[in-house]
Amino acid sequence: MAVILGRQMTREEILRRVGDISQLGGVRVAELLDGLERGVRVAEVNTGGGLFYTVLLDRGMDIAWTTYKGVSIGWRSATQNLSPFLFEPEGFGWLRGFHGGLMNTCGLSYAGAPCRDTSTLVHRLEEEELGLHGRASYLPAGNVYADGAWQGDEYFMWVQGKIREAIVFGEKLVLARKIWSRLGEKTIHIEDQVTNEGFIESPFMMLYHINIGYPLLDEGSVLLLPVARTIPRDHWAEEGKEEWFRFHAPQKGYFEKVYLHYPKTLDDGFGASLLLNERLKLGVYVKFDTKELPYFTEWKMMGEGEYVVGMEPGNCFPLGRKKEREEGRLVFLKPGETRRITLEIGIVDGEEEIREFKKYLGMD
Repeated sequence: MAVILGRQMTREEILRRVGDISQLGGVRVAELLDGLERGVRVAEVNTGGGLFYTVLLDRGMDIAWTTYKGVSIGWRSATQNLSPFLFEPEGFGWLRGFHGGLMNTCGLSYAGAPCRDTSTLVHRLEEEELGLHGRASYLPAGNVYADGAWQGDEYFMWVQGKIREAIVFGEKLVLARKIWSRLGEKTIHIEDQVTNEGFIESPFMMLYHINIGYPLLDEGSVLLLPVARTIPRDHWAEEGKEEWFRFHAPQKGYFEKVYLHYPKTLDDGFGASLLLNERLKLGVYVKFDTKELPYFTEWKMMGEGEYVVGMEPGNCFPLGRKKEREEGRLVFLKPGETRRITLEIGIVDGEEEIREFKKYLGMD
C-alpha cells in the first residue's frame, strides 16, 4: 500500500479522494526553453512522499534538480543543464556542462581523467586522446517512455530510455536505463543494462557521480561509508586524510581532495554510504551492487561556490582509462555481452531512520 502523509492507503482509498493521481504524484515530460538549456527534454517525477527530481532525457538520463520536502539535496553548478549539442569532449571540456545535479553518468567506454590510451578503432594501433569522464552524460536518450501505473495497491512511476555510444570501426555500447519510484516513498531506483552491440571487445567504464550540496552538506556533516581500504589520490588528499569523512564550512582557494575507497559488502550483498547532517536529522544514501561496482570514489570539494561532496560508486576509479588498464581494473565487454547494474538513492529522515540506517551499515 502507498503511504500518504504517514497513512497507509489502498488504491481504492486513494482514488476515492482524488480526481487524478497527479494530485498526489506522478511523472510528466517537459522541455527547457531558455539559454544554454534550450531544447533539453526533461521528465519531472513527484513521488508524493516529499521527493521531487528531474531526469534530463537529453543529457544521458541523468538526474538534475532534486528536493525533499522543499530542501535541496543535489549540488548545482554554474553551467546549467547545457544542451548536448554544445559538448566539448576534449581535455577538461566536460566540466563546461557539468551541471552537478543529483547524478551524472561517467562512461561508457572511458571515464575519469583525460589521458592517451590505446585506440578502440579496428586497424588503428596508435593511441587516442580521451577527455574527462566520457560521453554518456551528453548523449540524448532514445526510445523514451515515461509513465505510471498501478500494480495492486502500489502506484509505480518510471522513466526509461536508451543511450547509445557508437563509432564506425569502434565501440558500439548501448545503455538501457530505467529510473523509477513508488508513490508515497522517498527513494529513487536506477536499473541499468549496458550491452556491447558490436562485434569487437570494448572497454567498459561506469562511474555514478552522485553530488550532494548545501544545506544537507554543511559544517559538521559526515560521510558514513564502511570501507576495507582508503587511498588518497594525491598529495592534496594525503593532507588531512584521517578526516576524509568529515566536512567543514567553505574555504577560499580550496583544492579538491579525492579518496579512492574499497567499500565493504554488507549482509544483503550491497555496499552503501550515507551523507548525514545530524543537525537537520537528515541524510541521503546510496546503495550499490559491489559485484558490478566494486570501487567508491569520494570527491571532497569544500571550495566557495563549488561546495559539494561526490559519492561515486563505479567499476573503475577516475584515474583515466590508461591508468585503469595498467593497474588491472579495466573492464571489457565481449560482443553481445550485457552487464546489469542496480543503484538506489534515498532519503533518511529523523532520528529513528538514522539509527536504523547506521545499524544497517554496521556503524551504530
